Amino acid sequence: MQRLLVLLALCLAVRSSFAAPPNVIVIMADDLGSVDLGCYGSKDLHTPHMDALARRGLRFTQFYSGAPVCSASRACLLTGRYPVRAGLPGNAGSQHGQKGGLPPSEVTMAEMFKSAGYATAHIGKWHLGYNEQMFPNAQGFDHSFGHMGGCIDNYSHFFYWSGPNVHDLHRNGVEVFEDGHYFPDLMVKEASGFMEKHRADPFFIYFAINMPHYPYQGEAKWLEHFKDLPLPRRLYAAFVASLDDRIGQLTAKVDELGLREHTIIVFQSDNGHSTEERAHFGGGSAGPYRGAKFSLFEGGIRLPAMISWPGKLPQGETRGQMVHAADWMPTLAELCGVKTPQVKLDGRSIVPVLKSAAAPGPHDALHWTMGDSWAVREGDWKLIINARDTGKERTPVFLSNPTTDPGEKTNFADQQPDLIKHLRQLHDTIYTQP
Repeated sequence: MQRLLVLLALCLAVRSSFAAPPNVIVIMADDLGSVDLGCYGSKDLHTPHMDALARRGLRFTQFYSGAPVCSASRACLLTGRYPVRAGLPGNAGSQHGQKGGLPPSEVTMAEMFKSAGYATAHIGKWHLGYNEQMFPNAQGFDHSFGHMGGCIDNYSHFFYWSGPNVHDLHRNGVEVFEDGHYFPDLMVKEASGFMEKHRADPFFIYFAINMPHYPYQGEAKWLEHFKDLPLPRRLYAAFVASLDDRIGQLTAKVDELGLREHTIIVFQSDNGHSTEERAHFGGGSAGPYRGAKFSLFEGGIRLPAMISWPGKLPQGETRGQMVHAADWMPTLAELCGVKTPQVKLDGRSIVPVLKSAAAPGPHDALHWTMGDSWAVREGDWKLIINARDTGKERTPVFLSNPTTDPGEKTNFADQQPDLIKHLRQLHDTIYTQP
């Protein structure tokens, strides 16, 4: 009888472990170039921990962000909607009270998971509204730690952009001070504490690390390691290696807690690499693609992305289907068995794609906006209106074929007037829908 009771208890424990929903960690890097990981072909960077995520999961070769700029890209990820539909097509303000932000009426991924009983945390960069009504705790996050604006110095935690300089480090909406402590280390510490506290509960962590966004502040050991690379690549490389170390520390904590096979980890960059003055006019790479941050050419929106769930999803495979940041919300909802919000989502579940490389892609067409520029891609063709390449004049109409010409060197606009008309109508139809 005693043996029977023990066996029954074991069976119930196993059943319970299988029935419990998985944890979710969504990692968003900041201004990481299109090919700037070893698993995407980089030969001069050090990214073993991010490459390990790819080996233990699936890597995408045609993944698109929601926008080529920070705030809009993040709004898309967290709502499953195109940024213009989510009410944030550009950047939010980086000082208290400045305009712009994710409207409180939007339903975030955090609210979706919270309604399903998950503990939710935002850790890192926010940049989705600098007022209390738009702070993370008002958008579905039980816990929040990080900076509310677009960037900070990693040691003083001040926003140095336009005067007066502003200290920007908050925990649950309250300003806190950690003078001299490396912000990426503070992020890992905060995430580790949250996971320890909720190790027996399902949890969702939005780990929005502010690297390799300027200021380039890589660790001394990596600056020494990359000293023979030319500027500004060596500064960028040291910061990317410092980023990779923190991803390694985060995933090591998941392993230490025995949660790896019960945790879905998603990784993507928000947009392409920066060529701004504060980024030393470059450092990152788009590889074969044209453009960078702020551009609707491939280098601004075609980015590294992967998903890992050992034991549940294929490992060490790639997927070439055209997928989009908005797809994470419905995909994670399906994987975790939670309900999606009762709003129009632009994202589509890519679970069939995750299961099979032969599955059709979820989108017939994708759309982007950036200021007075917009783009639409349908099949092999991509139309950009007021096309902007970094540091160059705009082209009023640019029609490319990224399949045969990933560098978008050839403009087919004069050869395809009927196609341009069709793509214009397609774009107008999408953006007039509620």
